[in-house]
Amino acid sequence: MIRNIVRIDQDKCNGCGLCVPSCAEGAITIVNGKAILAADNLCDGLGACLGDCPQGAITIIQRDSAEFDEAAVEDHLKKIGRAPAPPHAAPVPAPAASPPSHGGCPGSRAMTFAPVASPAPSTPGGAEPRPSRLRQWPVQLNLVSTTAPYFQDADLLIVADCVPFACGDFHRDFLAGKALVIGCPKLDDNRFYQEKLTELFRLSSVRSITVLRMEVPCCGGIVVVARQALADSGKDIPFTEVTIGLDGSVKK
Repeated sequence: MIRNIVRIDQDKCNGCGLCVPSCAEGAITIVNGKAILAADNLCDGLGACLGDCPQGAITIIQRDSAEFDEAAVEDHLKKIGRAPAPPHAAPVPAPAASPPSHGGCPGSRAMTFAPVASPAPSTPGGAEPRPSRLRQWPVQLNLVSTTAPYFQDADLLIVADCVPFACGDFHRDFLAGKALVIGCPKLDDNRFYQEKLTELFRLSSVRSITVLRMEVPCCGGIVVVARQALADSGKDIPFTEVTIGLDGSVKK
């Protein structure tokens, strides 16, 4: 029958294993350092694993495949030692103190944080608290999923990773209310970053793009990558470039 089913791009998959616990049916496993679909009839095609792939290797396609079989799922879960989940239930993440057996990095799991309330006024002689304005995890461009929910209808902040260290009010002035990705255009793979951002722009409903770079010449690469990715995506998204001085000032 023709139905929705998971497709795993073996060229993009790095074998991190984050998708394994996200599949309540146990349909995904790691073989020879790559994630694979164990059997078509174990996949319900709902895509609960999509947001946990930092490489964007997992998509949902339509193809001729065996019908989803809940009885086969129950037998499969018993064989691999996992408790059966209710049909189509969301996967329950493992406790932080117990790393997953597949070897994936728990620190790469996609998370969204609730907005932080404004801090209470400081008491006389006391310091006013400065809460974090970060609203998602992860933030490194190598690790984020291009289909993560926090990119939908988001104002996206693309930041050279030295910027927050130079800019003392980065959270207040730039990060508040935005989705964030960071990278280093000098030390990282800019070709990969361009491809990743192109995919992110294509797959997400980003409303605006702001790129923060340092004033040093090599940092201009992150702007070039972001502009080219936007052009490659075929979308018309408002784009702003901001340069931060070595002293933390905003350059005009």
